[in-house]
Amino acid sequence: MTPYEQLVIRRYRPADKDTVLTLFSTGTLEHIRPCFYNAMTSPLYLTITSTLCVVGYLLGSVFGAVLFPAAWVGLIYCCCHEVYAYYVRYKLRTDMQDIPGNFLSRPDDCFWVAEAEVGARAQVVGMVAVVAKHSGTEKYGEMFRMIIFPQYRRMGLGFRLTQTAVDFCKERGFSKVVLETSSTQMAAVALYSKVGFNRVQSHIKAQAAHWIISLARVTIIRMEKYL
Repeated sequence: MTPYEQLVIRRYRPADKDTVLTLFSTGTLEHIRPCFYNAMTSPLYLTITSTLCVVGYLLGSVFGAVLFPAAWVGLIYCCCHEVYAYYVRYKLRTDMQDIPGNFLSRPDDCFWVAEAEVGARAQVVGMVAVVAKHSGTEKYGEMFRMIIFPQYRRMGLGFRLTQTAVDFCKERGFSKVVLETSSTQMAAVALYSKVGFNRVQSHIKAQAAHWIISLARVTIIRMEKYL
């Protein structure tokens, strides 16, 4: 039997909290490195880095030719780190602090975990949540916290978790499902597109300061699927 066949998707239980918080933290922070790579390999940042190297050298110092670009690279890494680290810190203090209260206290909200047999015991390996939202007379679902442990990716679990959330929204009579992801997570964007989501908006509003988001070159992508 493959790991995929042993996976079960069920509602969150209080005993899952420690594993879920660890998954949330590590799964979010892993985007720091690709975020940094994407920023530093952009044509603009490659130009800035090489220009700073030349400026430092022309000022008469090999040390300056190294120091100036190193300071720039360090600044960009700190910005990329803070985008995701601040998000984790903020969410651990707010909605993730009380998952039953924030995701399971109303009939139109839900939080699921994916559970697999690892060795002789069950272990949480993925999660996703839906919260009901209202806009005038329209009721729709917003999908959050789609994260899977790396070793359980690329075996269909992301599709199953997303479809679980979509089916729940259909059962509740929602008009659509919306979600937000970042430009660093293009694999997630591809998955959501496969399920039928369309990109409707991009912006740079997030928990971190605006200038940090801008320097990290992170864009927030909003997607939606009508039901």
